[in-house]
Amino acid sequence: MTAPTDNAEPTDPLLAELLELALEAGRRAGALLRDGRPDDLSVAKTKSSPIDVVTEMDIAAEKLITGFLGEHRPDDGLLGEEGASSPGTSGVRWVVDPLDGTVNYLYGLPTWAVSIAAELDGEAVVGVVEAPMRQETYRAVRGGGAYLRAGGRGEWRPMACRPAPPLDQALVSTGFNYVHTVRTHQADVAQRIVPRLRDIRRSGSAAIDLSDVAAGRLDGYYERGLAPWDLAAGGLIAREAGALTGGRPGQDASGELTLAASPGVFGPLQALLEEFGAWHD
Repeated sequence: MTAPTDNAEPTDPLLAELLELALEAGRRAGALLRDGRPDDLSVAKTKSSPIDVVTEMDIAAEKLITGFLGEHRPDDGLLGEEGASSPGTSGVRWVVDPLDGTVNYLYGLPTWAVSIAAELDGEAVVGVVEAPMRQETYRAVRGGGAYLRAGGRGEWRPMACRPAPPLDQALVSTGFNYVHTVRTHQADVAQRIVPRLRDIRRSGSAAIDLSDVAAGRLDGYYERGLAPWDLAAGGLIAREAGALTGGRPGQDASGELTLAASPGVFGPLQALLEEFGAWHD
């Protein structure tokens, strides 16, 4: 669907509540991460490999978000990248990436975000991506379009993905896994497809890449190895801006392969990734 041209707010009271909470949690966590980053920030632990890192600020931001959401909706479930997990009893589950783009953040690069989604009975219904260093917030509600607010104030502007160019004129973003064998294959795939595109970008944040597809700043985005918290909010935002999302032909977006693109780019890009075996080593 294409984003609406008005500034419609959710009419469903539950969705309105979930959106308000996600926006406030994202704002608070974004401010903590932006203003509280220590000069001597260091790695707290690693995950899939020695270069897949977690900082003390990832942990602090997740604690802030889950504490805030738990205070207001104690019966909801939680799934957080840094370990927060509870089943809940309300039918609502929050899927949280407190700091998407941790390596960027560790190095002082500006491309990082807070990603918060609310699922209802297993389907994403609210998504918020807070990008403090861009001074931008992206949000979507299922069936209600996708919106962008710049500067932390003012009107929400409806977003819509770009009209689809031919594939050889498409600007596409991707990301690389932290496991050596996987990233080596991903680099080979990127080398093979870049002559078939306008160019490839690499931001280091899936949430921002998906939001940029929604905002018309990218024609497409693909990545292998994403977790639910990487794509829950950004995927909904992209879809509500008119993009298509999925994985391999006939499959949903998953850790095996995630793809989001303008409708006219989605099919050709998916076929190209299938041709080059982007989902396996």
